[in-house]
Amino acid sequence: MRTGYRSLLTHGHWPTLVASFLYFDVSFMVWTMLGALGAQIGATLRLNPAQKGLMVAVPILGGAVLRIILGVIADRCGAKRTGMAAQAAVIFALAVAWRCGLPSFATALALGLALGIAGASFAVALPQAGRWYPAGMQGLVLGLAGAGNIGVVLDALIAPAVAARQGWSAVFGWALIPTALVLGLYALMAKDAPASTARRRVADYAALLRSGDAHWFCFLYTVSFGGFVGLASSFVLYFTAEYGLTPVHAGQWAAVCTLVGAMLRPLGGALADRLGGTVALRGCFGLAAAAIAAAAMVQPLAACAGAFMIASGALGMANGAVFQLLPQRFRPELGLMTGLVGCGGGLGGFALASVLGVSKSLSGSYAWGLVGFAGLCGVALTAIAWNAARWRSAWSPLGGGARI
Repeated sequence: MRTGYRSLLTHGHWPTLVASFLYFDVSFMVWTMLGALGAQIGATLRLNPAQKGLMVAVPILGGAVLRIILGVIADRCGAKRTGMAAQAAVIFALAVAWRCGLPSFATALALGLALGIAGASFAVALPQAGRWYPAGMQGLVLGLAGAGNIGVVLDALIAPAVAARQGWSAVFGWALIPTALVLGLYALMAKDAPASTARRRVADYAALLRSGDAHWFCFLYTVSFGGFVGLASSFVLYFTAEYGLTPVHAGQWAAVCTLVGAMLRPLGGALADRLGGTVALRGCFGLAAAAIAAAAMVQPLAACAGAFMIASGALGMANGAVFQLLPQRFRPELGLMTGLVGCGGGLGGFALASVLGVSKSLSGSYAWGLVGFAGLCGVALTAIAWNAARWRSAWSPLGGGARI
């Protein structure tokens, strides 16, 4: 693996990889901010569990839809220009929220939609980094760029504590500092790879969906990334509601749980490079299903958090493994497929966060929502087993020793 990391300096364009990581990191932090502040904003606005779940889920939905649009714009105007414009729009939304606050549930939802632009950064950062590197390094490269989802850890650690001292509106103001700083670094460091494909249109996404494999990849990422971001956005609400923790204490537990998944995404990609993506995914989805089911049933806080850590780690590794396979099947359409699977992942996160809120409202517990998602991980495991042999025989891996 050390050889793989050294080769990042001799293949491709490492400043773009670093810039893509930073851009995705701060964007992910902003994207999931309402999840970290959900308990405190919910208390101020007197929201019920279902409304809280919807509030933290709307940014994920916005990011899912906008990923396709941003992917098309990036293809036509360049990833760097698109990324800079999107970051500027996010900065504007944060500034408005900082100065005007969120006086109602409707305004919280409106901010969530605006923050969806940050979630759409996925469709810019990952292809921009990945296009610089050969197929045999895609799992590692896209895993490193995608590890920017560690931004949600910063949310959970910092946002509730700042909100407790200065009010949650102040969090939006403080967030302007890293977003503006990263915008400057991105402008200086990032570089678009030489164009290798024709310009795409929105209609091209529909054409690509005629491929059955496109549907399978969207489903797999709906479960893996949707599970990761849906849980990450809900942890603070979960720990405050189920264990009576303060938002700050709940944020600390949430940060630990989420950190595991964020840190292990590159490992999942690298492991898939070495063993094959289907082998890695089988292990990841099986472990995630068992851990989430356990989290729904165990009572002690430490045991529940431990199960969530394992689940988050397994889903994070699955994210990296999915993106090790994706360039092998859809290398010429990588930008399009990144937008499609990213949309699927966002929709999965929206669904999970919403379902957990509804589960709490209807039954008084999050357990039914968690058990349902554990079952969906089992379906993903079955899908991998069903398709693995066909993929190995039908695909022609691109150069660089990539494995299926």
